[in-house]
Amino acid sequence: MLYLKKFFRWHLLLWLAYFGYVVVGEYGKGHNTPKDLWMDVSFMVARIATFYFGYLLVFPRLLRTRRLPLLALGVLGAGVIFAGVRGGLEEKLYPLLLGFDNYDDDTPLYQFLVDGVYYALPNLVLSAALWASETALRRERENQQLATDKRAAELAFLKAQINPHFLYNTLNMLYGLAYSVDKTLAGGLLTLSELMRYMLRDTPDGLVDLSQEVEYLNNFLALYRLRYPGRLHAALTVAGDPAGHRVAPLLLIPFVENAFKHGVLDDPATPVRMQLTLTPEAVEFTVDNQRHDYQPDASSGIGLANLRRRLELLYSGCYAWQVGPVGPQFRAHLRLAAPAVAPAPAAPAPLPTALVAALAVVSA
Repeated sequence: MLYLKKFFRWHLLLWLAYFGYVVVGEYGKGHNTPKDLWMDVSFMVARIATFYFGYLLVFPRLLRTRRLPLLALGVLGAGVIFAGVRGGLEEKLYPLLLGFDNYDDDTPLYQFLVDGVYYALPNLVLSAALWASETALRRERENQQLATDKRAAELAFLKAQINPHFLYNTLNMLYGLAYSVDKTLAGGLLTLSELMRYMLRDTPDGLVDLSQEVEYLNNFLALYRLRYPGRLHAALTVAGDPAGHRVAPLLLIPFVENAFKHGVLDDPATPVRMQLTLTPEAVEFTVDNQRHDYQPDASSGIGLANLRRRLELLYSGCYAWQVGPVGPQFRAHLRLAAPAVAPAPAAPAPLPTALVAALAVVSA
């Protein structure tokens, strides 16, 4: 809204200043009759109409390589608009209200069109120059903002890595202390440490093997089994072979976290069901959970919203997403077009040290 106010304010001031400049120039030439003033008004209105036709429609929408024929039509259309506005004012409205017109009665129609195209071209050039300048400035500001955001994100990422690494190392230390006291507690610390290690892992292409995602989900379930010993009713089923599938890390866990947060975990009649279905062309993951009466799943928090944003950035046009209630259940379903890639041929195993030494002796 503020931008529109500034837009109208500055454009209005510039047009008024330009109109004043034209009127002063005309009066300097001796064109000072009321008819001259009204002709200046009609000419200015036609210019304004032509300018914004190019500024708001022709150049933003048609200045593309594949739309050059349409751009040429737009230029001709600007001439028609200029001629139409002038003709409507000077040949229709002025005779009715002021008693005079501009052109002779026998002026042919093509004369209006030729004059329209001729006078419209400077206004189109002006609108193109202004639109191109504003577009360049806007892109420059966007590039600067992107650079600033990238730097801030990098700094935030480096800062965020400090505490997780400290926590990961601390968990390993606590595991060593707890092992001789309570092996169950030690196992839980070790599992949590594995979760932390996976979250800190980085890969050159930003992808991980799907089997690692499955292992992460199993570790997550193992921790919850410690929290609800004998009372956690949740199962992960994998149908198909995850070999060859590579996905962005931590892509499936938001569905599970959402189900565990909002679902019923201790009722064997309504378990949390997690189904991972794998085909050579796609990965499908479905999570069903019973909804709490006192905490409906209609608002799932920021976890699924962040996941949706990640999917748009990483898999735009290559995923299908369905999240919402299905009767008393809440279902989250994701289908990802992530074809399995044939594994690279394994490198030959290194020769045993003793055999290498023997070959060295023989070759000597």
